[in-house]
Amino acid sequence: MKLPRRTFLHLAAGAAALPALSRTARAQAYPTRPVHLIVGFPAGGVSDIYARLTGQWLSERLGQPFVIENRPGAGSNTATETVARARPDGYTLLQVNATSAWNVALYDKLNFNFVRDIVSIASIARSPGVLEVNPLVSVRTVPEFIAYAKANPGKITLAGVGLGSAPQLYAELFKMMVGVDLPLVQYRNSGPWPDLIAGRVQAMFDPLASSIGYIKAGQLRPLGVTTATRIDVLPDVPPIADFVPGYEASGFQGLGAPANTPVEIIDKLNKAVSAILADSNFQARLVDLGGQPFVSSPAEFAKFITEETEKWGKVIRTAGIKVE
Repeated sequence: MKLPRRTFLHLAAGAAALPALSRTARAQAYPTRPVHLIVGFPAGGVSDIYARLTGQWLSERLGQPFVIENRPGAGSNTATETVARARPDGYTLLQVNATSAWNVALYDKLNFNFVRDIVSIASIARSPGVLEVNPLVSVRTVPEFIAYAKANPGKITLAGVGLGSAPQLYAELFKMMVGVDLPLVQYRNSGPWPDLIAGRVQAMFDPLASSIGYIKAGQLRPLGVTTATRIDVLPDVPPIADFVPGYEASGFQGLGAPANTPVEIIDKLNKAVSAILADSNFQARLVDLGGQPFVSSPAEFAKFITEETEKWGKVIRTAGIKVE
C-alpha cells in the first residue's frame, strides 16, 4: 500500500524524533539502579572522603545508591582508565581531582586521554594549601621566609610526600616564581609531619586538610595560604599571592563520566550537585574538611580542568618531574 506523501513525511518525522525522546525519557528516569563512583585512592583518603560525602547526598536526592569503589593504583590512573573504558550511560562515574590533571604531564604513557575521554559533570570543592614552618624557624611572614631563604641558600629544607604530589608541585611553582633554593625531602609511609614538628625539616607546602590539626595545636606555624584569597578556617593568614603576585595553587574535587555520556544525564547530575552545594549543612562539612564549595556548569568545569592541566603541565616539565 502506498502512503500519501503527507502521511509518510509525518511518520518519518515521528520516527526521527524517537531517539531524542528516548534519551530525554531515560534522563528523566535516571538513575534507575545503583550508580558506581570510582575513586583512584584508598579508603580514608581525601578523595574518598569527598566521594562518600557527595555520594550520600546524591543518593538521598536522586533516590538510588551511589556506591563508592576504591581502585587505587598508578597515581589514580587505574581508576581514570576504568571510567574512560566504561559504558557511557551515567552509571559509572569518576571522582575527579587535581591529580587527574597533573598526571597528564607526570606520565609519558597513559592508555587514555584524560581531557578527551572523561567528560566533566560538576565541580564540588577547592582544597587550599598552606605554607607552614616549624615554630623554631624564626620567620613569621612570607616575605621573611623568602628573605631568609635567599640569604641562606639550602638552609630551609622542605618536606614532600612523593613525586608529583601537591607539596612538591606547590613548592616548585613557588620556587620558580620567587627564585629561591629550597631542597625537598620526600617522605613515605608515616609522612613528614613527625619530622616537621620535630624540626628535622623546616617547612612544607601542604594541603590544609592534612595540617589544620597541627596548626590549631600550635605545632606548626602557617605563613600563607596557597589560594588567591583568605579562607574561613584561617582568616588571619594572608594568601601567598599578597607577596608573590599571581601565585595560586589548590586542589579540587569533582565528578566526571565517560565521554559520550548523554548530555541530559550530565545536566541532571550537575543540577543535583549544584543544589547540594547550596545546602548550608553540606557547605559546613566541606569547610570541616578544609575545602571551599566550588560551583560550576559542565562547560565551566571542563574549561577549568583544561586550564589546570596546562598550568601544572608547564610546572612539571620545567621542574623535570617524571613518574615511572
